[in-house]
Amino acid sequence: MALATVYTRGSLSVSAPLVTVEVHAGRGLPALLIVGLIETAVRESRERVRAAIAESGFEFPDHRVTVSLAPAELPKAGGRFDLAIAIGILVASRQLPHEALGDYEFFGELGLDGRLRPTHSLLPGLVATETAGRRAVVPAACNREAALLKNSPALLAGHLLEVVGLLRNETTLPAAVSVPGCESNECAADLKEVRGQHRARRALEIAAAGGHNLLLVGPPGTGKTMLASRLPGVLPALSDAEAIDVAMLQSLRAEVPDRLSHVPPFRAPHHSASTAAVVGGCSPPVPGEVSLAHHGVLFLDELPEFSRPALEALREPLESECITVARAAHRAVFPARVQLVAAMNPCPCGFAGDPVHACSCSPAQLRRYGTRISGPLLDRMDLAVALSREPPATGPTREGHASEPESSAAVRDRVAAARAYQHRRQGFANRALGGRDLARHCRLDSAGQELLNSAANKLALSARGCDRALRVARSIADLAGEATVANDHLAEALGYRPPAGLRQERV
Repeated sequence: MALATVYTRGSLSVSAPLVTVEVHAGRGLPALLIVGLIETAVRESRERVRAAIAESGFEFPDHRVTVSLAPAELPKAGGRFDLAIAIGILVASRQLPHEALGDYEFFGELGLDGRLRPTHSLLPGLVATETAGRRAVVPAACNREAALLKNSPALLAGHLLEVVGLLRNETTLPAAVSVPGCESNECAADLKEVRGQHRARRALEIAAAGGHNLLLVGPPGTGKTMLASRLPGVLPALSDAEAIDVAMLQSLRAEVPDRLSHVPPFRAPHHSASTAAVVGGCSPPVPGEVSLAHHGVLFLDELPEFSRPALEALREPLESECITVARAAHRAVFPARVQLVAAMNPCPCGFAGDPVHACSCSPAQLRRYGTRISGPLLDRMDLAVALSREPPATGPTREGHASEPESSAAVRDRVAAARAYQHRRQGFANRALGGRDLARHCRLDSAGQELLNSAANKLALSARGCDRALRVARSIADLAGEATVANDHLAEALGYRPPAGLRQERV
């Protein structure tokens, strides 16, 4: 009788809990039993493992073999455990040495001929393996995903025999290597392509400086989508850790990127997307668009056209920066630190208030259109800008030529300086200011407090709305390099507040 212990990883949200594969070969009628809250794909690994061991030239033990995947309460799904089970059986039947097992974690599905097939959602497991100080043995076909990690702990194997050679110290396995052009730091969409709309450009810069949510309202063709798509280009580049966080979430959706990108993600789901697609769902749970936009921008074009449940489901993650997806047998928590940028027309036909085109909407249509967006969701929009048609050219320069709009790089430099100021002062972006930090860093004098009180009465601002106005004012002051929030900073911030009666004003 013999007992072998092999390590691998499960998949649970962005975490990858350690799974200990214990294999016992003892007396009894020949059988292979796998226990540990396994699903169909894991149960079927008995036949894959048996055939792979035989086709690789080894003897499948003629004993009663019991495989336990611990912890027992963790659901196990997929074919990622095949390789670990096969190695455990070979060690338990004394066909492989056991001395080096503690240094490795094994991932991969086995073909009937012993070849290793790729497994999905591998990146969270590789990050956990690196943290644990072990090396991961993964299928060679997973090189692209494994290479996203700098100094990746992954070793690549194409066949069960190659892994056997590694454990016998007969051969070495190649490490995962980055493919050419594996990193990207540039955003293709540049802000200099947007001409005119100076107020909207200013709001975009303020939103980037403090990480604030932004609402763009205007007729078709005024540049709402164009502006929103250029927000990632003015945001500071992601750190290595943040870029890996984004890649891990994409891995859970089998959307492995070709290269590691330090540009903040930009997700723009269609307005027909379901609630589960927006916030996450299925069984087992997978991340939705709000999580795939983590550390980046979630853009909702045609905001009123989204289903009411999908919009209301966003209210909680916008505040808590995470989303909990609960099912009968599964519960997962996904990060969702996003900037929400929404765009909408002023009415169903899109031309309310347009001096060129007449609005053809009836009062009843306007009323129904306005009620599609709830007051609590509007209250979570830090800045709102009304766009109108205007000539694209700007004023003349000293040379007599039309001045060129600022590029994303120029705006990004100011945004980066403001973000650096915020991190030195409080350790995080202004969007997260609250409680004592808000009172300490957004302190107003008596005139400023009177201005805020007056605006709160006239605009019907809630307490949350007042706090958001103070955060925006703090970001405006940071862009100006000011240590205190002045009255003109607060006045500008209040000018961007979405009015509480937005729906009624459209009727």
